[in-house]
Amino acid sequence: MIWLAVGLGGAVGAVLRAVADHFGRRGDGFPYGILVANVLASFMLGLVTGAVTDPFWGPLLGLGLCGALGTFSTFAIDVVRAAEDGRGVSALINVVVSLGLGVGAAAAGWHLALALA
Repeated sequence: MIWLAVGLGGAVGAVLRAVADHFGRRGDGFPYGILVANVLASFMLGLVTGAVTDPFWGPLLGLGLCGALGTFSTFAIDVVRAAEDGRGVSALINVVVSLGLGVGAAAAGWHLALALA
């Protein structure tokens, strides 16, 4: 049953990530949509990890939805492409902002879950 839960959540998360990436690309090439998706997934995973103990909903929301919505591989290739295209400052900004906001969002979600418990 856990595999089904992860698969269902992952299907939704992957579609949401694709939508965020599609609508988040601008002329300057900065991956705003992926940044938003990663920060949102980090916040949601912090919240789910701190609040959801159900053996179906935890994996569906955590491993599935958040795992597919947040995407380290897309973030990484966006950084590599920016650096290769001569946009080193943009690549560095993406790394610093993504990591800072992502970790901050995960902590905020975690603490919110603990406060609501």
